[in-house]
Amino acid sequence: MHINTKVESYLKEHFGPDTKLMEMGRLGKGMHGVAYLIKFRTATEEKRLIMKTLFPSDFGHNHFSDRAQVLLLANDDYNKMEKHIRAVDVVGEGPDRLISLKDAREFYIFMNEAKGTPYFQDLDTILKRNRLMDVDIKRAQMLGHFLAQIHAKTYRGENARSLYRRRIRELIGHGECIMGIIDTYDRVEFTTDSELVEYAGKCLSWWGKIRDKNERLCSVHGDYHPGNLWFEGDDFTLLDRSRGSWGEAADDVSCLGVNYIHYAIKETGTFMGPFADLFREFLKSYIKDTNDHGIFHVIQPFFAFRILVIVNPKFYPDDRIETKRRLLNFGHSVLETKQFEIEQIMNYIEEK
Repeated sequence: MHINTKVESYLKEHFGPDTKLMEMGRLGKGMHGVAYLIKFRTATEEKRLIMKTLFPSDFGHNHFSDRAQVLLLANDDYNKMEKHIRAVDVVGEGPDRLISLKDAREFYIFMNEAKGTPYFQDLDTILKRNRLMDVDIKRAQMLGHFLAQIHAKTYRGENARSLYRRRIRELIGHGECIMGIIDTYDRVEFTTDSELVEYAGKCLSWWGKIRDKNERLCSVHGDYHPGNLWFEGDDFTLLDRSRGSWGEAADDVSCLGVNYIHYAIKETGTFMGPFADLFREFLKSYIKDTNDHGIFHVIQPFFAFRILVIVNPKFYPDDRIETKRRLLNFGHSVLETKQFEIEQIMNYIEEK
């Protein structure tokens, strides 16, 4: 039976027998999965939902239970974070309908539709005009203040050590993180498989250094990058909270921060210009609110992880080889430093 028919049957069960599916349009295909916009009419009104599923290949999603785990956790975590788009349901797909999960082999999450435009659009606009406007600085500061706000919620329960250790372990070995991303690389011009294995080895040493810093365990987003930050006017909405509610603040700070570094290198070949200024504004706002200078002693492997994503052509195919090489240099350099310093970024990206 076609998926559209199954979706309409699900909608009738949950919104009433008079519900009609009006349109089911594919929004786009990402590396992890695909999303659809569902438009439907109930007996009293028209409604819209987003339906998303995961691909079964790569990133640790090979087994049906892997995909179920990701979407069930997302369904729970999305609705616990301020500004995050609301999840509605997780369903399984059977032969003729959407069903109870025990018999399912593919899974879908339903969520509300985000309004506005992704923050990537802001960054692309700045890249074209080559200068900052007041709204650009305000938004970078806003994103720093918001992170400080969510990270202020800490976890000190009896499971804190176990939860923190898990998050650091997953940073290295999870299918969506360092080793999983490396395993998706094809042959490329700017690096070799042996270099990537060496890079992973440097990351592994950080697992031993920081896995017992569970006093740092706090509420996190887990994928705080420009594609998951949608601005509308003076406010923004979050998408795709990932891998659990609790983790290391450096994960979120590096996730957004590395994009400012990426765009600075794309624009100037080094860490200068408007994107360098934005990174400083973002980080200054965050540190002002948190006074967390300890983050500069643990952020290194998180930067290294995000670099692997950005230089992977499957995610960012359009960058020049020189840009990818400089970013990879940055990753190597920060892994070799005890304390990250923003004023050293120009040195970090130089070829070793």
